[in-house]
Order: sequence, then structure tokens, then C-alpha cells
Amino acid sequence: MSEEQLTALLAKLKEDEGLREKLKGAADLDAAVAMAQEAGFDVSKADWLKHQAKQTLGLSDEELEGVAGGKFTDGCTGAICN
Repeated sequence: MSEEQLTALLAKLKEDEGLREKLKGAADLDAAVAMAQEAGFDVSKADWLKHQAKQTLGLSDEELEGVAGGKFTDGCTGAICN
């Protein structure tokens, strides 16, 4: 998957509540990737995980504590929204 495809998917998720809700209901990352592919995005599990890792590296100590403690703040799952 290209970074452009992931960027396009994330932009689509911000505007398409139906797709966002569908992906939130995914049983796991494999299912979310399959749903994204069905929606026309050339995404892979490996690149999605790479994106998540980059997002995690950019978190503040407070945000990392919230993630580690299971704090839920923005309504998005880590696999789906940044």
C-alpha cells in the first residue's frame, strides 16, 4: 500500500460516518483491512501497523499514559483513526 492510499482512506473516514462506523465494528485489523479494500483502498495490514507506530511515537507522555491505561478520548479506535 502506498502512503497516499492510507492518507486517502483516513481522509475518507473523517467525512464518511458510515464507513467509519463499519470499520469501528471490525473484529480485528484483518477485518478492517478487508473492509477498507472492499471500499476501494489498496491498504495492507503491515503498512497500517507502520502508520500506527508512527502515530504512537508522536504521542506525549500524557497521551501514552492514557493509551496504556485504556483511556478513550476521541471516539476512534487506534486501528482506524489517527
